[in-house]
Amino acid sequence: MGPAVIEAGRRRWRRLRPRHTTWPTRDGWWCLFAAVGLGVAAVNTGNNLVYLLCAMLLALIVVSGVLSELTLRGLRLTAVLPDEVYAGRAALFGAIVANAKRRRASHSVAIEILGPRAGPGRRAAVARVLYLPQLEAGAERLVTWEATLAARGCHRLSGLRITTRFPFGLFVKAAPVGLDAEVLVFPAVGPVAPDRLRQLGGAGGAATRRRGRGDDLRNLRQYRPEDDPRLIHWRSSAKAQVLTVRELEEDTTLDTRLTLDGTGAGDPARLERGLSEAASLMMHLVRAGGGVELVGPGLFVPLGRGRGHARRILTALALYEPGPARGAGSPAALREIRISLD
Repeated sequence: MGPAVIEAGRRRWRRLRPRHTTWPTRDGWWCLFAAVGLGVAAVNTGNNLVYLLCAMLLALIVVSGVLSELTLRGLRLTAVLPDEVYAGRAALFGAIVANAKRRRASHSVAIEILGPRAGPGRRAAVARVLYLPQLEAGAERLVTWEATLAARGCHRLSGLRITTRFPFGLFVKAAPVGLDAEVLVFPAVGPVAPDRLRQLGGAGGAATRRRGRGDDLRNLRQYRPEDDPRLIHWRSSAKAQVLTVRELEEDTTLDTRLTLDGTGAGDPARLERGLSEAASLMMHLVRAGGGVELVGPGLFVPLGRGRGHARRILTALALYEPGPARGAGSPAALREIRISLD
């Protein structure tokens, strides 16, 4: 045989060989024991009826394996991740199950969410099962589940398995799923401690006052061409015989610099508590409309405000690793709150 024939045979075997793990159910074990017993009895007795019964059971097993293999082939899973995931807090994850086969439907498909392994060499326990009775050819279905990730950082979404007992329930055929998706877990965010709230309320003097788009009146001045006509103060304009507009004061709170003290290399538990405290303080300040700057060892996020800025700080805290270098803060005079990592 030439190399081309051998390679063609290998490609055909790769297409036909089973790709999934199979193990018997309770009924499957009884079927196997019965087939073996009938085979032994047929050899010893030479009875054609016993041979026929043994052949029927073996054919049932073969048909079950072929149909379950066809059911799992062509199934594709695509991860659907939540926008924000916090350590220690349940989040809703999802996956789109698609049947890429052109003609054949998939029946009795189960998506198993696996828990942690009990020990080395142990099989992971099934935490939850999402069942799809039927998935037509070319169809898609969204399945969702809740999961809690305990540690911050970047995690690969795994622990899924597609199984089926189709058609007779004699065997479970399973295929592990490797979702090519990573989820970024932010540090845990909780209520701010009362002493920190007092520190936020009492440090740094009064709030910043500057011109902007707030609700409070800052000044009255003469109208300019670029001004919004809705800001014209008609009573003052009539009194002074000059078109006058209201100049408003921007709604601001005192900007804050969060400074991380230490590296956290010596005590991982203390490090996580410090990062969680920083994230909680930042979220409290951003929700109040304040600006926040983050400074730490090898870490610097410039002053900003709003939901997008909060996400940048949470990302920096989620990916933080202890390091010797220290970030440099901006030259602006800001209220400073120090958070110990050691």
